[in-house]
Amino acid sequence: MTKEIKTTKEEICDYWFSRIDESNLSVDASEALERCWRCGSKRRLERCHIIPRSLGGEDIPSNYVLLCKRCHLENPNVNDPEIMWDWLKAYKEPYYDTFWINRGLEEYERIYKSKFKDDIAIFNEFITEKEAKEILGEDIGSYATHHFGQAYLNSSTIAGLMRILIKKLRTKYETD
Repeated sequence: MTKEIKTTKEEICDYWFSRIDESNLSVDASEALERCWRCGSKRRLERCHIIPRSLGGEDIPSNYVLLCKRCHLENPNVNDPEIMWDWLKAYKEPYYDTFWINRGLEEYERIYKSKFKDDIAIFNEFITEKEAKEILGEDIGSYATHHFGQAYLNSSTIAGLMRILIKKLRTKYETD
């Protein structure tokens, strides 16, 4: 049985944003109750222990950050609070709503051993950005889906969509 968390999200924000430099995170203090502190996505936020309860973490504002469910599942579960802040800072993005696309770009490079921007560059003289978007277009559901129970595309699926776009462009313009 899990214990009820008594510390409010507002208390967590008030505590941390009076003590930390928000420029090290993917979220501005003014939106810290609406956007995940790791990815900056505007989603329902969960109170995430910095030191897990199972390792002695307390129900106090200084032991929480606010994360979306997706980031909450990936956070470090260790008894050293510096690790959480190292992790949050390592994933800082300067612009909202770019975090997961950037993870998809990293995944693309890991899988295909090339950068998406290099693979698509040869098509820049043929097509506009609008045309590239139209190739996958509104029918994205016929190319990819999210895992059951998840409301998002994971980074490998995003990378796969990027690869499908490249393959379609290669076919359309008969290039290798």
